[in-house]
Amino acid sequence: MKPSEEFILDARGIHAWYGSSHVLHGVDLQIARGETIGLLGRNGMGKSTLIRTLLGHVAQRDGSIAFFGKDASRAKPHEVARLGVAYVPEGRGVFPNLSVRENLIMAARRGRDGRNDWSYERVLETFPRLKERLTNLGAQLSGGEQQMLSIGRALMTHPELIILDEATEGLAPLIVLDIWNVIDAIRASGIATLIVDRDYRKVLQQSDRALVLQKGQVVLAGSADEVAGSEALAGYLGV
Repeated sequence: MKPSEEFILDARGIHAWYGSSHVLHGVDLQIARGETIGLLGRNGMGKSTLIRTLLGHVAQRDGSIAFFGKDASRAKPHEVARLGVAYVPEGRGVFPNLSVRENLIMAARRGRDGRNDWSYERVLETFPRLKERLTNLGAQLSGGEQQMLSIGRALMTHPELIILDEATEGLAPLIVLDIWNVIDAIRASGIATLIVDRDYRKVLQQSDRALVLQKGQVVLAGSADEVAGSEALAGYLGV
């Protein structure tokens, strides 16, 4: 089946392996322009593996992956990034020996259509803590500040799709609130978003649609309201 250009991401029948371990079993995922998708499931059920597979980090993979109708089934991570996809990884991934300013500037580029909505100045307005720490090295920042820097750096690539993997993990409650407010602003700006986070209630509040993984398979999918109202949800999430 030819991938549809109406979707930013059109992934069908995704399988992935780590060595002899078969982790993903035929996962389908589509994301339309400006849409927010929540990806839920207990730890070890395949969420991060799915993200890494879509981004080209998992070599042992099968199935069809397309971005903007362009086949990316065998694409390398840097090729996926150039298609307009930004990734905020679990663990943040800031450059510890670069300053805040250098971390941001090194990522800056215009979007696919030449857009420059998320300028350096706008990112600093969104994250005033970073503005106060421009000369600090990445390693000198708190966990929350590193997360802000990671999201800010992703925004400066002017992505069509941003993938957030456990963006609030291990952060203080006030910082978590700041991060969710920024995610809300990202949605309002029209950037499509794929969110993985342990706070499933917040994920569902922010999402248009959601899917739940169990043992590498989609066991529940639908609108955020449908998933939130499902009697099976608690069992799948272990809550």
